[in-house]
Amino acid sequence: MRLLYTLAMFIATPLLMLRLWARGMRYGDYHQRWRERFGLFASPAFKGRSLWVHAVSLGEVNAAEPLIKALMARYPDWPMVVTTVTPTGSERVQQLFGDKVFHVYLPYDLPFSVQRFLKRVQPRLAVIVETEIWPNLYAACHKRDIPLLIVNARLSRRSLRGYMPLRSLARQALHCVYHVAAQSLTDAARYRLLGTRRESISVAGNLKFDMPLPDNLVSEAQAMREAWGEQRPVWIAASTHEGEEMLALEAHLEILQRFPDALLLLVPRHPERFRAVEHSIRGLGFRMASRSGDRLPDAATQCFLVDAMGELMRFYAAADVAFVGGSLEPIGGHNLLEPASLAKPVLVGPHTFNFQGITRGLLRVDGARRVTAQNLGASVRELFEQADVRERMGRAAREVFEHESGAVGRIMARIEPLLE
Repeated sequence: MRLLYTLAMFIATPLLMLRLWARGMRYGDYHQRWRERFGLFASPAFKGRSLWVHAVSLGEVNAAEPLIKALMARYPDWPMVVTTVTPTGSERVQQLFGDKVFHVYLPYDLPFSVQRFLKRVQPRLAVIVETEIWPNLYAACHKRDIPLLIVNARLSRRSLRGYMPLRSLARQALHCVYHVAAQSLTDAARYRLLGTRRESISVAGNLKFDMPLPDNLVSEAQAMREAWGEQRPVWIAASTHEGEEMLALEAHLEILQRFPDALLLLVPRHPERFRAVEHSIRGLGFRMASRSGDRLPDAATQCFLVDAMGELMRFYAAADVAFVGGSLEPIGGHNLLEPASLAKPVLVGPHTFNFQGITRGLLRVDGARRVTAQNLGASVRELFEQADVRERMGRAAREVFEHESGAVGRIMARIEPLLE
């Protein structure tokens, strides 16, 4: 099965290159660093073997942050390598760690690309964040006796269905994994269905419950609120996808009828869509400002476009109500824990299959509420009108966040015996 898979990868390589070229038209990083996708990059300057963590994109990098920091603190003399697949993930690595880590794109799962990559970074440990199953990469790590762990492992029902036609290939790959640290009992059960050995899996919880909050976050948020009007009602529509921005803007038109001084902070998920979203805002006649052009909204701004990466937590902290996108459209939702960690009441759409356990826990205690495209505006307006309900919801969300922490310690307990 792996031979057939490898042949298919070779056949697909021209299409992969075409995809890189097409995406590079919007995001130049794809053009500039395409060689890294084949394991072609200058060997790192560090000496000795490294610790390697792979986080595919922005969300996974944010989840991995506390674990990477724990590894760097525990093993300060060992080089740290962090790989991503997307430019947004790459940018976040640079924002969080700068030159403290060596960053490179993960190579395509072709044998020669994988061998080049492993030869250059020489990992003594491989940590894959969430759901990334690469048969050739896993087999190469196993052959080189590199312990490989999948941490913060989650497997949605949709992903499981997608893997099932290739179950024998997935099982072969997962048998090369030393340990799977799943987010929940449900995720652990799905990994077992896919072929993970029972003795090689545990439930460690979600790393995102351990994410650190910057010390100056609250003071920065307060300064922003003073700049645009401290008493204004403010809501944020975060990590939105195509179609959701227009729904948020229509909801804001409805909100402005009741709260004329209300402010919407609009944060699209993907930077290549910033320009299109700006056109939509202007097309509806909002008085708008943007992070790239104006830095902060003023008292007259009705909609503020956050067209910058890595600043979401700052704007969550400055909002009264948070809507988390990817959930009105069937994307599967995004991280509800970020606003929950800041004691913000959370609104989320019906499509949250990527974060089922977290969503269920927040809904159970009324730290979050379901909304639809039709009642988003009414739900925000209701929370603006009821300060006591906002406070109670935010407090409940924060308590869920605090109760579920500890995944980093449980994962480190699995890693330390391997390294010592």
